[in-house]
Amino acid sequence: MTREEYARLYEKLYRLFDNATPLRQDCGVLCGGACCRGDEDTGMRLFPHEETPLRVVETEGARFAVCGGTCRREDRPLSCRIFPFFPTADERGRVRVIADPRAGSVCPLARHSEEVAFDPRFLRRVKKAGKLLARDAESLAFLKEITREIEEVSALNDLLRREK
Repeated sequence: MTREEYARLYEKLYRLFDNATPLRQDCGVLCGGACCRGDEDTGMRLFPHEETPLRVVETEGARFAVCGGTCRREDRPLSCRIFPFFPTADERGRVRVIADPRAGSVCPLARHSEEVAFDPRFLRRVKKAGKLLARDAESLAFLKEITREIEEVSALNDLLRREK
């Protein structure tokens, strides 16, 4: 894809989440905006070719948008818009949406995802975003890479729970 095609893809993805949140209400009210309590060293991972007006930090090949805890809503990267979920992709490229276990250290909803009635429209939008990304080979590879990371975190969390 060209730079312009990626820009159009992200515009489309962002529009999916313009007025969508994980709950049918502002979930930040429940936890005091825990997901937005960042600092100058905390960030959200950017997807391939994603651009943002926020400060970008690159580490070990990964790019992170850093906002210091506050940003304009329309400047949020895709990771913020879909938080605390992630569209995982299996080896065949099939997309499914999960509560991201990496979010559990920040988001009380993610820690108790089995007990929370998430807005199904939001979850469908996360899945649609994953399917749109999966059409691009580089983005699909990214989804698969993050899926492996998530699986490792889940396995570690399971092991730690069993040891308690």
